[in-house]
Amino acid sequence: MIKRRDFLRVSAGGLIAAPFISTSAFAAYPDKPVRWLVGYVPGGTTDILARLIGAYLSEKTGQQFVIENKAGAGNNLAVEALLAGPTDGYNVLLVNPANGINATLYKKLSFNFIRDVAPVGGILRVPNVMVVNNDVPAKTVQQFIDYVKANPGKVNMASSGNGTSVHLSGELFMAMTGVKMTHVPYRGSNPALTDIMGGQCQVLFDNMPSSIELIRGGKIRALAVTTEKRASYFPDVPTIDETVKGYEASAWFGMGVKAGTPPEIIAYLNKHIEEALADPKIKAKLADLGGGPMGGTPADFGKIIESETAKWKKVVEFAGASVE
Repeated sequence: MIKRRDFLRVSAGGLIAAPFISTSAFAAYPDKPVRWLVGYVPGGTTDILARLIGAYLSEKTGQQFVIENKAGAGNNLAVEALLAGPTDGYNVLLVNPANGINATLYKKLSFNFIRDVAPVGGILRVPNVMVVNNDVPAKTVQQFIDYVKANPGKVNMASSGNGTSVHLSGELFMAMTGVKMTHVPYRGSNPALTDIMGGQCQVLFDNMPSSIELIRGGKIRALAVTTEKRASYFPDVPTIDETVKGYEASAWFGMGVKAGTPPEIIAYLNKHIEEALADPKIKAKLADLGGGPMGGTPADFGKIIESETAKWKKVVEFAGASVE
């Protein structure tokens, strides 16, 4: 916890008044549970990650980081819940690509994410993975493109919700290949994956952590990863770029708080996130999720949010996607 500092310090010459420090620095934080808002239903990448890091923070700070799944409106309900609270650090948000995408995708938002949410720190970056139902005859990206073109109006593309990197990765694929698929949004990766396995939908550009065990278990088939380079844990799975030149997408995750939260609290949370990412057990679990730790300062994470927001703005406009 942040400890109360002395107003006075001792020197050889006696007692000397310490420099002025804002009263917010003296608060014992955290001295009660912290609510960690996740904009999706349990079981998806954001939820898995929040519970993993939340358990570490709970142990190290002595207060519980309680995960609250606030699904709906493409992650916007979770952001609104954060902004409805005070600036005391007891409400934090699992920041993810949807927060950058929604700035352009949604035509009417009650907030400006970059202005209203202060970055705390980056946690994880992972590739998305293009997975299909096992009954889909395509075994390669090119075969899948040919399959969609041969079956107009019959291929459903699932996503974990409007505005997610999962959704926009699929939109980017359609824009760059000219194929047309019906987008079917779900409230998280778990229900989307259930319908992929059941055959109601044929393809999903999922965040790797949600799909990795299903791929390994043979319940769904990976056609490609969305990053420029192949994933070390799936070296035989090609990149989409190997077929569709210039294609690249990845998912990134971190923590944010309401703008105006005392910098001492932001620094405190960032410090513990950095410690978590350096912990061998956490690093191993992040590797199992198929991604690599991000880390860095709050400013570093803020730059990532800004650059990703600008990148996806171009994709949204190019694809002509929008949500009222």
